Amino acid sequence: MLKKLLLTTGLLSLSVPALAFAEDGPTAVQLQNAVDSVWVMLAAILVIFMQAGFALLEAGSTRMKNAGHVAGKTVLTFGICAIAFWAFGFGLAFGDGNGFIGLKGFFVDGSEEQAAAAYGVLSGSAIPIGIKFLFQLAFAGVSLAIAFGGFAERAKLSVYLIFGVLYTVVIYPIVAHWIWGGGWLGDHGKQDFAGSTVVHLQGATAALVATIMLKPRIGKYNKDKTPNLIPGHNQVLSVLGVIILWIGWFGFNPGSTLSAMGDGFFGYVAMTTNMAAAAGAVAALLVAWMYFGKADIPSMLNGVLAALVAITASCAFVTVRDAIIIGAVAGIITFFTAQWFERAGVDDPIFAFSVHGIAGVWGTLANGIFATPGLVEKVGVGKPGLLYGGGFEQLGVQALGIITSFVFVAVLSFVILYLIKLVVGLRVTEEEEIVGLDLSEHGTYGYPEQMKKAASGGTATI
Repeated sequence: MLKKLLLTTGLLSLSVPALAFAEDGPTAVQLQNAVDSVWVMLAAILVIFMQAGFALLEAGSTRMKNAGHVAGKTVLTFGICAIAFWAFGFGLAFGDGNGFIGLKGFFVDGSEEQAAAAYGVLSGSAIPIGIKFLFQLAFAGVSLAIAFGGFAERAKLSVYLIFGVLYTVVIYPIVAHWIWGGGWLGDHGKQDFAGSTVVHLQGATAALVATIMLKPRIGKYNKDKTPNLIPGHNQVLSVLGVIILWIGWFGFNPGSTLSAMGDGFFGYVAMTTNMAAAAGAVAALLVAWMYFGKADIPSMLNGVLAALVAITASCAFVTVRDAIIIGAVAGIITFFTAQWFERAGVDDPIFAFSVHGIAGVWGTLANGIFATPGLVEKVGVGKPGLLYGGGFEQLGVQALGIITSFVFVAVLSFVILYLIKLVVGLRVTEEEEIVGLDLSEHGTYGYPEQMKKAASGGTATI
């Protein structure tokens, strides 16, 4: 009997901590914060993984002699962006400040003080400041990768280093603050849910300025100004890159809800994103087929990306039907503007401005046309679009954001690149460009066996 009593007492004593734990379990708020934190962390990983997509897309879309350089600089520039955004960019974009710039939150350390100083789109979420930082860093890295598309196959590696730091500190966070960080465009109701303007138009504008200042690649244009085709060396890499980017966009747009709880709105955003991309792929391929008489694969890939860029601003504001329209229109206008820029003498190797700039403009304006009253109320930014009873007011706000952002980025990009040109120069020498940046900048080839074959008189294409 005594043994049974002692055993029962022991079991009860062991159960007390368990009972206490059950009573002190996580609250609903704590559970929501935990789920949201995991979701945004996953979204950040997806967006950072988009760097792999850019590496494959750009390497495949350029020549073999530059493939290693193009892919490798993607890693280097994201590293530069991460350090610069940690030190200054995040605070300038999202720190408490004024309508033009943030003034707190530099050198992110995860402290409660910095968490309290996060303004704009980040202020309504209780997820840790470290996860907020990583998510926004991923966006800044994508914007910088877009900008560097205009530098491809002819810029010095040192230019990537210098411009990367200055773009991340002086250019990107300012417009981000205007729209997302509690700045003046956000106060006007500018709708840009995940960054058609903040991320894509900014990067594309810098790419356009760089493309013009660097001038065309050797052999791109004839004496009569007609363009020659300089095809990328591997369409399979380009296709894989676009598929990775498409998947990464499910972190880009749905992740911008900053929540996986409630009614699962992030799922709706994912749906509009996907349907727009699908429409862009089909529309771009069909229009290229009619224009060239052949189903052009690079045009289809550009259509996918253009549609994703366009729906990025409006994914949370429009119906699924309107998302399909936005994506299809983006694929079509990107195809024709890419042809126009090439004939106009702008040698944009990966069509950065057409895909990310023109489509970014269209996607931003699309909010002013298609934003529905119910979704505008749900998101809590701006007013409905023209087709849903909102008149021209929201369209005007969207246009204002486009114009001011474009001018700001274009002017600063020109000034920075002009100063870099005076100090270290922008472009490699003619001999280095002909040899290829793999060898001239890094001392080795991305495809050493194929390049040796070409050097010895083989038939490998470089």
